[in-house]
Amino acid sequence: MRGAGILYPIFSLSSPYGMGTLSKEAYEFIDFLKEAGQSYWQVLPVGPTGFGDSPYQPVSSFALNPYFIDLEDLIERGLVTRQEVESFDYGQDLTHIDYGALYNGRWEILKEAYVRFKGDEDYKAYCQKEADWLQDYALYMTLKQFNDGKSWMDWPEGYRNRDPKALQAFIDEKGHYLDFYCFQQFILDQQWKKLHAYAKSQGIQIIGDIPFYCAMDSCDTWSQSKNLLVDEKGQPSYVAGCLPDAFSATGQIWGNPLYDWDKMKKAKYDCWLSRFGRAYELFDVIRMDHFHGFAEYCAIPYGDETAENGILKKGPGMDFFKALKTKYPDLKMIAEDLGTNTPEKVKLLEDTGFPGMNVLQFAFTGYGHDSTYLTHKHKPNSVVYTGTHDNPTSLEWLGTLNDYEKEFVGKYVHSDIYNPGGFVWDFIREAYRSVADTCIVPLQDFLVKGEEARINRPGSTAANWQWRLEPHFLSHELAGSIYALTETYGRLPKEEK
Repeated sequence: MRGAGILYPIFSLSSPYGMGTLSKEAYEFIDFLKEAGQSYWQVLPVGPTGFGDSPYQPVSSFALNPYFIDLEDLIERGLVTRQEVESFDYGQDLTHIDYGALYNGRWEILKEAYVRFKGDEDYKAYCQKEADWLQDYALYMTLKQFNDGKSWMDWPEGYRNRDPKALQAFIDEKGHYLDFYCFQQFILDQQWKKLHAYAKSQGIQIIGDIPFYCAMDSCDTWSQSKNLLVDEKGQPSYVAGCLPDAFSATGQIWGNPLYDWDKMKKAKYDCWLSRFGRAYELFDVIRMDHFHGFAEYCAIPYGDETAENGILKKGPGMDFFKALKTKYPDLKMIAEDLGTNTPEKVKLLEDTGFPGMNVLQFAFTGYGHDSTYLTHKHKPNSVVYTGTHDNPTSLEWLGTLNDYEKEFVGKYVHSDIYNPGGFVWDFIREAYRSVADTCIVPLQDFLVKGEEARINRPGSTAANWQWRLEPHFLSHELAGSIYALTETYGRLPKEEK
């Protein structure tokens, strides 16, 4: 069935106090989606972030980002006062996130709330239900706190190697601090479930995003090192990345430890199945980042400065997805299959039956008239995007094209490239025209935003994951325009057709 949605990170919501949260602005955006005739809200990964603030390098694959806690809800619960909340500086720029200010302000106000929090039976039941991951996460965060924020690889040996006696001694002394991190996740769980239920009531499905790898400095790596290709000190010989491609001529080094797929297979992929189980508690549809990694993955010598010496190794392939589909027969997934097309990746996508991705920007840069991303080459069982979080906005992208590319895209989408605002909407229209069952457009494109609204610049650590929408910027007129486009190309929800 044809449908449409909008890509809009939670951190980009125009919530007060420095960053997008699970606040009333999230509910208002769901209302906007419904008014615009949309079926999906696609978000980026929702886990807690570490150094660099990338949601694709989460501290935990199970926890939610504490920055997403709606402080207005804490005020209503009586855990903090408005005066206390407003006494902290969360950053002064309404259009960009100041992570340094958040670090200094948000943690302090959460500590104030925790002091007044009285755990009830619901809290105890939550902690018991989520104990498999929650205890390790709370212990990891507390150890990190008392080791000056250092990577777990730099902790004292007993903590680093998870020596039972050393950890128990730490818990006996500092155990009450663990409860602070459990409290955060409990509040987030309640806020997320409420928001998710509201989205469902409005006919909106949330598309979540699972990062393929764990961050080196993460609870997952520390607690599940047995599943990774690292030595007894946690040191890898190879790290993850991407060979040279359309995003980077020298490839990308992500720095993540690699999985020991042989061990995982013997354990029936239990840790991965747990990750998917958690994701299906949170989302209706999953976008699996770096789907290519299940077919084959890039191993880059640890210490190299580029990915040019990377080698490809075989992933678990269809064996993994058979186990996944047995566990979750109603699996709904979008495979992020971007990058170089290899026979192994193409076959795995076909065998799984999952829809892949078509990024329209890629159709006109460097491929000529042969690109598989051109709309007349799309397949129904796929998802079309104008661009993703890793792409420039379509307005910015237009300015990067050479004369030949501009002429080609202008002819193909029947648009005047010298009218940038009109072109962006024509470009969106081209995506909507696609035979792909699902069309997802970044919110910035509907708003005809430029470079200032870019989410991420692959290969660079500067000014990423910071864009926020100005307060009260979405309008009924915009929703109406999107609705008209959605109706024209047969993408309205079934009950509205």
